[in-house]
Amino acid sequence: MALIGTTISANAQDTPNNELKTESVATRGSYAFGVSFMKNMKADKVPLDLNAFLKGMQDFSADKVTMSDEQLQAAFMAFQQVIQQAAQKEASMAGEINLKAGTEFLAANAKKEGVKTTKSGLQYKVLKAGNGKTPGPTSQVTTHYEGKLIDGTIFDSSVKRKMPASFGVNQVIKGWTEALQLMKEGDEWELYIPSTLAYGAQGPPSIGPNSTLIFYIQLIKVD
Repeated sequence: MALIGTTISANAQDTPNNELKTESVATRGSYAFGVSFMKNMKADKVPLDLNAFLKGMQDFSADKVTMSDEQLQAAFMAFQQVIQQAAQKEASMAGEINLKAGTEFLAANAKKEGVKTTKSGLQYKVLKAGNGKTPGPTSQVTTHYEGKLIDGTIFDSSVKRKMPASFGVNQVIKGWTEALQLMKEGDEWELYIPSTLAYGAQGPPSIGPNSTLIFYIQLIKVD
């Protein structure tokens, strides 16, 4: 219910001139529930047949369901497959686009002044040199960082949160694990990480599949 409330709150500002005028709290709540549900369906790109959906609710409410429990389950499972296949197709297309864009970006970036490329394909640029300890594969480190896509979209930032992050060198993506073991305390680097050293095809929604990532990293402390 908390999630529904959040969705409704966010949607309320989208339609300021379409306020539903009703006297019943149940009516307003039901309307809000419907808006929230359909907003989620639209966001997930579910190919919902609205007429059939409404008829299903009406038939159940009137105790006139025309399908058996087994038929309902089979229909639901088949529909889920359609949704999953559509999502997989979309992810595959997005992955191909991201991979091509990332490959082109890294090829051009490798030619820029100050950018170095390792055998794995990781690229980095030293912004500020430190003179402290270098972490090993099992070290704990404290860093400030900011991650963004190649189009400049920031997806995570300890800098903006004003709260450094601590973690194990071997507990992060491969590109980070490699870069951290090349850095010293006090270093500030910019990393350019190919998708194979990041999240690959399993990138979260804020990143996407096969995305090349750019990270600013400040290595504050090595334990």
